[in-house]
Amino acid sequence: MEALLGLPALMLLALLGAGSVKVTSGGSSRLVERLGKFNRELQPGLSLVVPVVEKVVSHQSMKERVLDIPPQQCITRDNVSIEVDAVVYWQLLEHARAHYAVDNLLAAMVNLVLTQIRAEMGKLDLDQTFTTRGEVNELLLRELDEATDPWGVKVTRVEMRDINPSPGVKQAMEAQMTAERDKRAAILRSEGEKESQLNQARGRAQARVLDAQAQKEALVLDAEAQSKQQELLAKAKADASLELARALESNPKAAEAMRLMLAKDWMEMGEHLAESPAGSVLMVDPQSPASLLAALKQFQKS
Repeated sequence: MEALLGLPALMLLALLGAGSVKVTSGGSSRLVERLGKFNRELQPGLSLVVPVVEKVVSHQSMKERVLDIPPQQCITRDNVSIEVDAVVYWQLLEHARAHYAVDNLLAAMVNLVLTQIRAEMGKLDLDQTFTTRGEVNELLLRELDEATDPWGVKVTRVEMRDINPSPGVKQAMEAQMTAERDKRAAILRSEGEKESQLNQARGRAQARVLDAQAQKEALVLDAEAQSKQQELLAKAKADASLELARALESNPKAAEAMRLMLAKDWMEMGEHLAESPAGSVLMVDPQSPASLLAALKQFQKS
């Protein structure tokens, strides 16, 4: 009979003993209260809890976690309705403070993030919400980290995933983007036409410059050729005069031949003078230099 009465007692003690052994995994934490008052925090590993007197009231992960913020309607500074959702990365640093400072930690964090997002979006215009997303993320991170510090929570990163304007605003933005693209295309076309006209004008100017240079070079070459020709003629005449002088010196009869040649030249010149419009005729004796000079003076006076 005593054995039968002792069996329930042993079973009760076994159950109490099994309930007093707590195994905490790595990266986790347990809070233990003794008679309704916080007593200690169980670290990873094997721990013993006094049955009935002590109780585990919270079991939380100390690893970094992700909090998904649902889409939220916000109004920008220029009165445009947008829908914003975000992702918050956070970590529990002080388990006891988080458990006793706030009743529902996750709900409190979600509401806090939504409030901060609305406040920041209300400070920006619609265009700024797209261009300053990185700055807004940094600002939200600082504000949320400061606000959750009394709860023993560390906010490590805040990312706004999507910013969606209302359908009417989207249509207006698409129309504006189309107009901007058309404007840029028109500017590019006009710049291309301008560049083409400038290239054509430069080509014509360069062609004229090259033509002028070619004409100049041709004139220079022609002048050089004429100068060379005159030089050669003068040299030939000088050589001929020297040869004639040598012939006169060496041959006594050369003087008579010279007078005959002069007489022939004067006869040809007289024919040209006779055919001239003025009708002047110069008749001289090629053998008399004095008569030649007198005739030339008389011809000049007339």
